[in-house]
Amino acid sequence: MRKLKIIEHISLDSVIQHSADGDGFPYSDWTAPYRTPAGRDAILAAHGENFDLLLGRRTYDIWSGFWPKAPGSPMADGINAATKYIATHRPESLEWGPFEGLGPDIVEGIRRIKSQVGPDLILWGSSTLTSTLLEHGLADEVLLVVYPVLLGTGKRFFADGTPPRSFELVNTKAFPSGIILSTYKVAGPLKTG
Repeated sequence: MRKLKIIEHISLDSVIQHSADGDGFPYSDWTAPYRTPAGRDAILAAHGENFDLLLGRRTYDIWSGFWPKAPGSPMADGINAATKYIATHRPESLEWGPFEGLGPDIVEGIRRIKSQVGPDLILWGSSTLTSTLLEHGLADEVLLVVYPVLLGTGKRFFADGTPPRSFELVNTKAFPSGIILSTYKVAGPLKTG
């Protein structure tokens, strides 16, 4: 069975939106001042040598306009080579591949893909899928790349209504630029006092 990892670049106030794409978000590429070769290498290591991607349609559309044209690099090469599993009602309009639509039942589509032999699945962006993955017990790990900034506005990592869950810290690493990478394993339902 494949492992499914959620990877998110996130501000201290849980904003994950990165681009000003006409929806009123005022901060484009706010992660850039904090990027370092060591941070890049740690994120590449978290992906693994081979991986496939799980993407929502909006993230797929944004990425398909960028990654196929990006200069060759370990990240670009890995993303372009990965099979992209897309949550979409319009699979006939997908072009950047290799790709496969999840089908009309997203949860069953993800279960089917996870049960197959293959590399780990990585969910990047696609915040609307995060709650679904947690609600149905489909996510195995969450890697948060936390930046030392407050943005005050933008799409948040977890939307209202995300099911309560407990997580177990697996690993954490701080970088001189202020970024902290923390990996959590999904531990089950929320535990209270």
